[in-house]
Formats: sequence, structure tokens, C-alpha cells
Amino acid sequence: MSLFSKLFKLFLAIVLMPLVPMLLLLAYYQVQLKDNILETHANLAQIVSSSLNQHIEDLSWRLAFAQHITELLQAGKNPQSVLQEALNANPDFLMLAVLDKNGKELYRAGDKQILAQVPALDLKDDPSLPELARQPRLSVSSFDVMAGRPISEFIYPLPNGDFLYGIMSFFSFLSRLQEQRIGVTGRIYIVDQDGSVYANDYQYKPAFDAEALQNAFTSQDQLIKKLKTPQETYVGAFAPSPILGAYVAVLQLKSEAYRSIYYTNIILALFLLSIATLSYFGALTFAERLGEPIGALAHAADEVSHGNFDEKIDEEIGWGEFKQLIASFNKMTADLKDYQVLQLQAQVSEMKEQVFRAVAHDLRAPLLGLQGYLYILQSGKASPAEQKEYLEQMSQAARNLSSLLEEVLDVSRVQAGMMTPKKESVDVPALLKNVADTLRPAAQEKNLELTVQADVPRLPADPKLLQRVVMNLVSNAVKFTDKGFVRVRAYEDEKTYYITVQDTGIGISDSDMKGLFQKYHQVRTDRPGYGLGLFISRQIVQAHGGTLEAVSVPGQGSTFTVTLPKEKK
Repeated sequence: MSLFSKLFKLFLAIVLMPLVPMLLLLAYYQVQLKDNILETHANLAQIVSSSLNQHIEDLSWRLAFAQHITELLQAGKNPQSVLQEALNANPDFLMLAVLDKNGKELYRAGDKQILAQVPALDLKDDPSLPELARQPRLSVSSFDVMAGRPISEFIYPLPNGDFLYGIMSFFSFLSRLQEQRIGVTGRIYIVDQDGSVYANDYQYKPAFDAEALQNAFTSQDQLIKKLKTPQETYVGAFAPSPILGAYVAVLQLKSEAYRSIYYTNIILALFLLSIATLSYFGALTFAERLGEPIGALAHAADEVSHGNFDEKIDEEIGWGEFKQLIASFNKMTADLKDYQVLQLQAQVSEMKEQVFRAVAHDLRAPLLGLQGYLYILQSGKASPAEQKEYLEQMSQAARNLSSLLEEVLDVSRVQAGMMTPKKESVDVPALLKNVADTLRPAAQEKNLELTVQADVPRLPADPKLLQRVVMNLVSNAVKFTDKGFVRVRAYEDEKTYYITVQDTGIGISDSDMKGLFQKYHQVRTDRPGYGLGLFISRQIVQAHGGTLEAVSVPGQGSTFTVTLPKEKK
């Protein structure tokens, strides 16, 4: 993940994290607000229930004529006329009747249509009559519908032991209720315990699911949080009414009841969207402003760590302290570059001194020898036999001088990247045999056992360069081994070719092992050599894509291993 991405996400999280508890608080607030709205519906339902109770209680004084009926009954007279007068005075009364002590009808009066639908009354099996006889009170039954009108039956005990029965219409009361509105869709309903809404043919009949209303009435919560119809969803509340088995329900479309909440949600959503948008672009801008100079500094620091002191940072991308920091960084890299130039000059001088010290003696010896032999030959004092010997010595000195110069030139070619191997299929057994035959006289002179084992028939490499590597390793092994053996082996596995040179020589100390493959490094200065062979050998092997490593125990010997990767088919 880039620095810009990290900074952007960090700043965005810092800005948006406080919104999380705000959203949770708003969600809690909205739940409470919905409950408050439904509580308002519940309060209204309770008010209507109280109004209905008052309406029923008013019935008691409207039955004042019951005393006159009692007097007529005690006098043995027909109270029919009084019943009719009471009906005329109370339009809500649809029918009045007098029942004897056993609940059998004695007299009746009322609307002909109603009387035709009500047969002669005989309530002898009604369990409420004995109770009313013991505790005189007005008893009102549940709602019903008769002749398209909502009605309710009532029984009132008379002082003489008889009962006054009546059918009262609640049409006007329910009509007034249905005229009430809460908003546009909110209304008040009287509902029985089975969930059926009381309404006549001229009143609004909602398509409520009776079973859903019935389930709401049986719950402990008076708030109705969801009531579905085929088209809409309603919310509201209910309250029990003084009428047996009836409830007052206040219901309103959910979309209208929660409209203020929905509008608030839209406003809050737009507000949060605005905050999120501003936060996004603010974090983006700030991350760019902060990430650009930091990223440039990080990239420049990485370049400097790899030795590139020419990397400069544009100071215009910085701001505040970053601008000062970039200026200081650019000055530091300029100072480091100057220091690097001075250090390189010191290293070059030291290297020249090392090269001079390393090769001066070897150059001087053959040159002085050549000069001496030339002087003797020029003097004419040497005999023919001596002249032949001197010429041979001069030839050997010239070969030594040529070998030294050749190795110095090879080092220059390696450093310039000019030593490129030309790979071909190398006959490994022949190459190892050639090396062994060349060095066997030197090994036999020291009574060393020189053996070769080639378990690899052929491998891809530059034959001349590979032979030079093996020749150098075996030559070093013979040079630094005074007794024992020198063994050369070539083998392979699935991915790699191996060539090892093992000896029982003087070994290499840990301190010498650190600089073993460096230029002009010599383990023993008392042995002939220039300290360039292992450096050139490793460079040749690396040019082939391989490695050259050494393992040694001082006093016990060393093992050098050349690894060459197999080419993928």
C-alpha cells in the first residue's frame, strides 16, 4: 500500500469516525420518535374510550322515565305509551321493552323495521339477570350491526323487580368519530375483539386484516407498529372501551405518520453525504499535500542509499516545515556527493598504492634480471653455453612479466564489463584431464595425489574461461598444499552443475576468508602470486550466472565449489 493510500485512509477515518456514534444516536432517536408518535395515537384512543364511557353514563339519566314505567306496572297499567314517548325523545333508542323477573317480554315499542327483526324476548337463560337483580346497575352489551346500523343492547333493572330492555344505535357517535381526522389518512375506529371494524354501509370501511388486529389486541403493547393492508401499511394504537369486547383503535398510514421523520432522514442523509463528500475531498487533498513531499523524500532517500547522490527534490512541492526539510535534504545530498568524490579519490589513491606495492616487486625482479642478462650478453664475456642459459632465463622472466600484465588487464576488463562468456557445450572430462595433466608435474614434485572425477559428460560454458577458473583453483590448491591430496570432481543434480576442488593444504583463517575474493588479496605473501586469480575466477563464474564459494578449516585444507545453473528447457 502506498504512502498516499495510507494517509488518505487515515485522514478519512479520523474525520468519519465521529459520525458513527452520531448515526447510532440518530437511529436511537428515530426509534424513540416513532414510539412518541404512536404514544400520541394511544392517548387519543384513550380519550375516545373515555368519551364513549361518558356517552354510556349519560344513558343513565336518559332512563329517568323508568320510574314512571315502574309506577304503571305496579298499578297494573300498560306502559306502552311511556315507552313510545321515550323513543320519540331519544332518537338513539331503536327499541324498548319491559321484561318480567324471569326475562320474558311483557311489552315492547320501537321502529317497525327493528321490531320485525327482533322476535319476542325470553332471557330466562341469561346469567346476567340474577346478578343485575342483586346489584342493580345498567348493563350494556357488545356492539352489533342491525339494519346496517351499529347497535348495542342494554338492560336496566326496575325497582319492582322487572327489567327495562333496550336497543340503542351508536350511528351518530360512530359517525362523529369517523369524521375526526389525524392528518389526511388517520382515523378513529371502534373494533370488536375479533378485529372487525364497526361501520354502516355509508361509512368508510378500511381493508384491515381482522386477524392482524385481533393479534394486536391480544398483545401487551397498545402500540400498533405495523398493520398491513393489500395496498398500504398502517400504524397506530388502541385502547379498551367500556363496551364489552370492543376497542378504540387510532390508525394512520405509516408514510404519513412518519412523514416528518422521513423528511428528517432525507435532510440528515443529505447532510451526512455532504460531510462525507467534503471529508473525502479534504482527506484526498490533505493526503496529496502531505504524501507528495514525504513520498519524494522517501524515494530520494532510497536513491541515496543506493549511492545515487544526484537525486534532487523540487522544493516547490514542499510547504511549511517540509520545504525547509527538502532544502536541508538537497544540501545534505550535495555534501554527500562532494564527500563521495573525495572518498573515491582517496580510494583510487589507496588502490594505486596497493597495486604498486603488490606488483612492484614482481615487476622489478624480472626487469632487473633482464637488464643483468642483457648487460652480460652485450659485454661478450659469456660463453655460448652461458648465453643459451641466460637467454632461457630472460625468456622465463618475460613470461612472468607477461602473465602479471595479463592478469592486471583482465581485472580492468572485468571492471569494465568486457569479459562476456561465449557459451558452448564443454567436454568436462577432457577439460579436467587437461588441467590435471598440466599441473601434475608440480603436484608430483611435492608428492601430492592429484585425482580427477568427472560425473558430468558435458555442460554449457565458455571452455577457455571455465578452464582458466579450474586451472586457477587447482594451481592454488597445489601451491598451498605441502602433503596429502588435491581432488577435482564434477557432478550435477536436477538444477545445477558442480565443480569442486578439495585439498589438504594449510587452510584459510576466518580473517582471510572475508577478503578472499578481493583484488590483490594474498593469503600467504611468501608464496608466488599476485592476489588476482580468485577475484577473476569469481567474476568469470558470476558472468556464467553461477557462484564460487569456499569452505576451509585452518591446518586441514579447503574446498572451493563452482556452481553453474542448468538452462531451462
